Amino acid sequence: MTVSDDILKVFAALATPTIANALDDVAFEGVLQGLAQVVPGTRCVGRAVTVRETTGKRGDFTSADFKVGDMIDAASPGDIIVIDNGGQCVSTWGGLATLAAKLKGVGGLVADGGVRDREEMLEHRLPVFARHMTPLTGRSRLAITAINEPVACGGVRVRAGDVIVADGSGVCCIPAEHAARVAELAQAYSRDDEAAAAELAKGLTFREAMAKFRRI
Repeated sequence: MTVSDDILKVFAALATPTIANALDDVAFEGVLQGLAQVVPGTRCVGRAVTVRETTGKRGDFTSADFKVGDMIDAASPGDIIVIDNGGQCVSTWGGLATLAAKLKGVGGLVADGGVRDREEMLEHRLPVFARHMTPLTGRSRLAITAINEPVACGGVRVRAGDVIVADGSGVCCIPAEHAARVAELAQAYSRDDEAAAAELAKGLTFREAMAKFRRI
């Protein structure tokens, strides 16, 4: 199923901690573990384009196997490229790929592996979330083995078309079939957060707020 643009707009206004609360309600462990925001102050929301890679030693693969252009070509404007490289500390993405993706309108990158050229990423401000920052090139060390097949990223199953939301707190994957319900639940929790903040400003104690608003 395809998640509608209207639902994506709802997620665009929601923080990942709020979404994580709603994911608990649908019993999906959708918080990716061990990935960090590379470009401070950025966030992304979009449908996943999934990429699976395998990594070996230098020379195990050819430059033709390092098909970064193919994953960019597979993404439409607004999509989030999600890479499963098994947490390897080898760069699968760099500054020129960042520029190419930015020019195409790609929404962001989530990589369970390494990326490089941090300074160029800071310049282009494409939202990038990765496990490692490393100068070590993936050329001849890794191969792209599948695009838009289910992958495991940060310990979470991600399929093409699932919703990815990433911000300074982390990365969430929302299964497409649960997207509408998770958006509805997270909106309600967000309203509770706003109400709790208003009551705290009026003198409510945090203990009282925790008792009144169960999911803040």
